[in-house]
Amino acid sequence: MVRNYLLVSFRTLWRNRTQSFINIIGLALGMACALLIGINIADELGYDRFHAKGSQLYKAYNRNTFEGSVHCWPTTPSPLAPALKAEFPEIVESARMLWKQPYLTSYGTTRVNIDGSFTDPGFLTMFSFPLLQGNPKTALNGTNSVVLTQVAAKKLFGETDPMGKVVRIDNKDNFVVSGVLKDLPKNTEFEFEMLLPWAYQTKTGDDYGYWGNNYVRTFVELAPTAKVEAVNAKVRDITRRHSKGTEDNEVFLYPSPRWHLYGWFQNGVESASAMVYVRMAGYIAGFILLLACINFMNLSTARSEKRGREVGIRKVVGASRWSLVGQFLGESLLLTVVSFMLALLLAQLALPALNTLLEKQLVIPYTTMRFWGACLALILVTGTLAGSYPAFFLSALEPIRVLKGRLLAIRGRLATRQVLVVFQFLITVALLISTLVVKRQLAHTQQRDMGYNRANLVFSRFTGDIDKNYTLIRNELLNQRVATAVCKTNNAITESYSNTWGLDWKGKPPGSKITFDQLTCGSGDFVKTMGVKLITGRDLDHLTYPTDTSACLINATAANVLGFKDPVGQVIKNEGTDFRIVGVFADFIWGSPFDKVPPMFVKGSNWSGTINYRLNPALPTETALKKAAQIFTRYNPAFPFEANFVDQEYQRKFDQLRPIGAMADAFAVIAVIIACLGLFGLATFIAEQRTKEIGIRKTLGASVPSVVTLLSKDFLKLVVVAILLAVPLAWWGMEQWLSTYNYRVTIDGWIFVGAGLLAIVVALLTVAYHSIRAALTDPVDALRGE
Repeated sequence: MVRNYLLVSFRTLWRNRTQSFINIIGLALGMACALLIGINIADELGYDRFHAKGSQLYKAYNRNTFEGSVHCWPTTPSPLAPALKAEFPEIVESARMLWKQPYLTSYGTTRVNIDGSFTDPGFLTMFSFPLLQGNPKTALNGTNSVVLTQVAAKKLFGETDPMGKVVRIDNKDNFVVSGVLKDLPKNTEFEFEMLLPWAYQTKTGDDYGYWGNNYVRTFVELAPTAKVEAVNAKVRDITRRHSKGTEDNEVFLYPSPRWHLYGWFQNGVESASAMVYVRMAGYIAGFILLLACINFMNLSTARSEKRGREVGIRKVVGASRWSLVGQFLGESLLLTVVSFMLALLLAQLALPALNTLLEKQLVIPYTTMRFWGACLALILVTGTLAGSYPAFFLSALEPIRVLKGRLLAIRGRLATRQVLVVFQFLITVALLISTLVVKRQLAHTQQRDMGYNRANLVFSRFTGDIDKNYTLIRNELLNQRVATAVCKTNNAITESYSNTWGLDWKGKPPGSKITFDQLTCGSGDFVKTMGVKLITGRDLDHLTYPTDTSACLINATAANVLGFKDPVGQVIKNEGTDFRIVGVFADFIWGSPFDKVPPMFVKGSNWSGTINYRLNPALPTETALKKAAQIFTRYNPAFPFEANFVDQEYQRKFDQLRPIGAMADAFAVIAVIIACLGLFGLATFIAEQRTKEIGIRKTLGASVPSVVTLLSKDFLKLVVVAILLAVPLAWWGMEQWLSTYNYRVTIDGWIFVGAGLLAIVVALLTVAYHSIRAALTDPVDALRGE
């Protein structure tokens, strides 16, 4: 019996090759999208979930209230980690970690920049980053030990065993390789290539023990029996106790499984900002797969008249309805298996492009049982969903009516298919509208005035002797006309790393805490170099005004917050030091381009880590960079010259949104293709059902254009209904998404009109083939059976 059903299924699929081909292509596209999206979702959900002690690992956060809003952030004071371990028995281990930064690492004649982080010895026992060589319990115990990842070890030593070798870091101190770490997976928040011991920070005096300086990440491991709620209640006031009340931040522990997708807070409440995109991707995958299943239903039931006689004969000879249901579902599952094989091939071919787009290293996990279990579930769900309607519809046909040539009321069947096509185009039009809105928002944010001139603006981070020889380098750059302006700051103009709420000024409301971004410029010429717009006052100028070491600039937002009628000449106090305001500049984007610009002050103190210079536009860029390299090499010979263009660094702020725009484009195109396949199927059905009607109309004198219009207007009605339903749904969804942005576009009417017209044109082009073919049919052929 099974063999007979399989034989019938294969014959049916082969006899209706065009329909089968369309079904296979539609299902394959839908399943390929579901596979790729599913692999990416699994990668996102798997961030930092591979640690053996994952349920016991937490990150320490600070919490405080500023301007009536609760802020939470994951940087903490350096003394917090050892204090937590020492004071609370529930915390069995702790580790601090500095953010990664490049270190010039040398071995013999090999000199390379390697991204490194300082951390405590406990880090390697807490997290499951396996050591291929060395002991995780002791690898970071020494003051001058270093652990390299595989990629870092290969950069320095090639195929030579690195253990015990001595490397020199930043041309200052020697370190002994005490371990080789397996390269980090991509789905982790850690990005280092080298680990250095925190004891070295203590040795050099770079371990700031001040409880008000939040500059490190703190990780802790709880005992298996500890309850985080109880621990959080105990650790809440640890900063207040150790600072003797001068700092009032509350501390709480946040679990590792939630770091990636939920680790940002809005007004003290956990924000699922990253998880929103994961859910959206899942919804899109489901909708695209559903569109493909609807196509299968439409195309299968469009051929119902031919299959109806087969059903009638089978029922007459004794076949039960459920055996027929089983046969039709079996055919659907067989076709789904073929579609899945093609989908797997399409997914593999598209994976490199997806990895490039997402900057990931996703792979299809062929060797895992979980993957094949998910694939089996995908095949069963898709095959059953796609074949359910035609199976139950065809199996319900009455043999007497079928064998007499009369099927069930066509109107009812047609109405069902019309609903399905409307649903298809509803999703398609909604995706088109959403794609246009996403692309407009992305372009709006990228084109937003950042408040400074980024053309020819370059920065180099302080390495070696740059700080010591800054004045010589600056003079050479200007005298050789390589640059038109130079200044030094603590960070680049694209990197927001420092803020404070410890400012005081005359008239400040008692007890208020307002966060200010802070930037230092210990050389002057900040406005001139950065190209910011000066509203009032003057630039910092340490040559003309030596007292500018205690002067500052503020932005327009800060001027409003301070409330001075004329801010120039007023004094603000920062950590006990008075800074006199000498100028006010227009707001510029220092941090995220998606957030509001906070109040900011630029102080003239000499705490610097970056040299900024604007290349001379009269020189070709390559020539200017070559001359700049010669100058830097002359005064900093031990380190390679590195130039970072501000415009390129600024564009990196949009790296997370670019894939969203590109994927929205791809999903919209795929949805249009699948929806068109559905229309094609319905057009086939309508053309077959109305063949004799068209023949009679042509016999009575109807023209080809009038017949084409007659057939096309029915489809046009379906698309228009879909558009009318899609517009409010898409508007609501995009308004919800845009509400998360401080600077956002408005959803203009032309977006709805454009998406609607595109859907209508595509639909008409899709049905044109069958409409014209039916209109051109010889009426003699159409009426011969009568």
